Amino acid sequence: MNAFRSLARAQLLGWSRDRAAVFFTVLFPLLFLLLFGSLFKGASAPHIKLLQSGPVVLFDSMTADQRAQLGQVLTLIRDDDQADALRKVKDGTDDGSVSQSGGGQLVLHYSAADATRAATVQGVLNGIVQQANQAANQAAGGRPPAFTLQTAQVEDLSTKPIQYLTPGLLGWAIATSGTFTAALTLVAWRRKFILRRLRLAPVRLPAVVAAPVVVTLLVALVQSAVFLGVATLPYYGLKLTGEWWIAVPLVLSGSLAFMSIGLLVGSWAKTEQTATAAAQLIVLPMAFLSGSFFPLDNAPGWLKGVSTVLPLHHLSVAMEDVLTRGKGWGAALPTIGGLLLFTAVLSLASVRLFRWDDA
Repeated sequence: MNAFRSLARAQLLGWSRDRAAVFFTVLFPLLFLLLFGSLFKGASAPHIKLLQSGPVVLFDSMTADQRAQLGQVLTLIRDDDQADALRKVKDGTDDGSVSQSGGGQLVLHYSAADATRAATVQGVLNGIVQQANQAANQAAGGRPPAFTLQTAQVEDLSTKPIQYLTPGLLGWAIATSGTFTAALTLVAWRRKFILRRLRLAPVRLPAVVAAPVVVTLLVALVQSAVFLGVATLPYYGLKLTGEWWIAVPLVLSGSLAFMSIGLLVGSWAKTEQTATAAAQLIVLPMAFLSGSFFPLDNAPGWLKGVSTVLPLHHLSVAMEDVLTRGKGWGAALPTIGGLLLFTAVLSLASVRLFRWDDA
């Protein structure tokens, strides 16, 4: 028992004196609890944006008071061009489109891109239909339901969740690879005096910079090819759109952007442990806040605003547009330009912090 107590005490003291171990085992998970507990504490029920195509008796016959109550759960927008309405739903601009096909049958079109939003809009509209039927039954007992609800997704029925999981997870993988590789390589080269030797060797600076950049880009391409190759296997069933190859420049620009983050971290950090902790603090929260793992529909408005300034958010959205939504260069070019500008700014900051050695 004495040996056991001595070993246990020594291990406990060693753990408590290791700041990195204490941080990642206690404080890091606690930060996520505090962050997401605060973010979603005041989150209310999601507000639906519903397009109305043509006359719909259920909504057109509502009184002003009923419309005011309806406005608490959804915003109803009239769009008589049903093709345009369905396009907006497919693009994710609006949550659903409702029309009346005959009699009291309502047809709700939703997008399978976001399972949470799809379930919410169906649940809300189904509740409105049931409430209207109950009111009609109380007014004239014994009547059949005045309204029925039929639902249909705007995408092909073969569309699977993998269509919308892949872009976000691929973006996160690119971000992780680019940031960690650049940060850890730069710190390791400095600590092992490789940078000092390169500085004294007859090697031009462009070659020193270009070599790791090219390797990082090649790794990102291989990573993406493997990722998409596995996702397109029959077991998973990812179906790429006709212009999926536009994802290649997105991958390259995204890899450069996150490599610039890694260079900034590596220019500042003095040890591999510090670089790992800093990179983890940047990439993992960014993945959550960018919607790479789960949608932010129920998040507060200010959080959605924060996500729009994060490069991973724009990379994931653009990847989804070109890989699964069938969009082309119009969706990719703004993101590519923004990522390259982001790369330039952070690279300049890295140059200011860069040092050849720790002496």
